[in-house]
Amino acid sequence: MDSHNDLLGELAGDAALERSDFLVQSTEQLRKFLDRHRERIATVGGLILIDEEPDYLSIAPDLTFRSRSRYLDDLTGEWVSETEVIESASELVELYNPADIYAAFGEAAREAAGMAAEPTAEGELMEVAGISPEETLGSGLGEDPYAAAADSWAAGQSMPLDADDDEQAARRLYDLALEYQERSQRSEARLLEQFEGVSATLIALIGDLVIVDDEDERLILTATGTFRAEVVPEDSEGIWRSLGNTDELVEFYDPTDVFGDLADALAEAYPSVAPELASAEEEDSAEGAGEDDDGGDDDDGSAEATEDEPTA
Repeated sequence: MDSHNDLLGELAGDAALERSDFLVQSTEQLRKFLDRHRERIATVGGLILIDEEPDYLSIAPDLTFRSRSRYLDDLTGEWVSETEVIESASELVELYNPADIYAAFGEAAREAAGMAAEPTAEGELMEVAGISPEETLGSGLGEDPYAAAADSWAAGQSMPLDADDDEQAARRLYDLALEYQERSQRSEARLLEQFEGVSATLIALIGDLVIVDDEDERLILTATGTFRAEVVPEDSEGIWRSLGNTDELVEFYDPTDVFGDLADALAEAYPSVAPELASAEEEDSAEGAGEDDDGGDDDDGSAEATEDEPTA
């Protein structure tokens, strides 16, 4: 049992280190992105990045962010909105997936510039690349014409990093946001792959470890040292989707959350690997029991007082 706990302790510790390293790397990457586009963001007067009830996130010309949260007040029974000022990149990456941040920049810049949505489906890619359906039947595009169409579209997106007006600045910023989103996702996938490699010998001795098991998602670190997940995407009409590799995993999971949830799962399964958490839970339980006992004593005292009262 002790050897098991030692292994789990090492795994939990490594997860915490990887989480910290990911936050540092993500913060540095986002800071460079913001510094590079400081003047562009100031020129367009800031951007509203997310505005989907109840979520809201915007960036001001001074590169500070505004985030709005909405919650139900238990006392009044009413919904309350609060706006928080986020002054640093490190705070932002604690709250938002970096890939989502870059995607939001891209969508906001494109919308502000009045540009059409980014082509993603096969038909849209072929149309934007200027390739007719008949041309896909030949051998000019190789075995994967859709990949060639995507490459053709991407090649046309390279632009210089200067701008003459706010609309052009928004276009430049949009393309760079997409580029950094892709970089962030690749970085996140590599980070998960690295963790799989260094933790393989430890998890092999422990066996499959369930990290998350909810009604719409399941995440497991398998005994072979790989992450496996199943999710129900919002637009899937209840159909489960399997995530078999890290590239797919980062579409739905932030590595920060993965490592944090992994550490929590280990601490719950083996309390001895995180004794400080176990002690805190025991103290909470003891306090709750003490309050119950005090309540019981009061009830007994009241009863005794009633019995001792003189009767008429």
